[in-house]
Amino acid sequence: MGRNLYILAGTLLVFAIVSFGVSYTNIAQQPGSPGDTSLWRTMGLALFFVSMVVSLAAILSSLFEQAERHTEQGRRRDRDKR
Repeated sequence: MGRNLYILAGTLLVFAIVSFGVSYTNIAQQPGSPGDTSLWRTMGLALFFVSMVVSLAAILSSLFEQAERHTEQGRRRDRDKR
């Protein structure tokens, strides 16, 4: 599950960079374009924040999976010693 969360965090980060980049180009100032520059910047910051939260969840998930594997291996070793 950690790998899927890393992929999701990376995708959200790419979208955040794209939306933040759009705010600095002329695309956001063209008539008929969706939203204004402050909206694009706000969306970029929100996506960046969500991406960081998801990456933290991925890191914690990977750490807990690793600890669970380590505990399981220790139990197997203890059973084999008996």
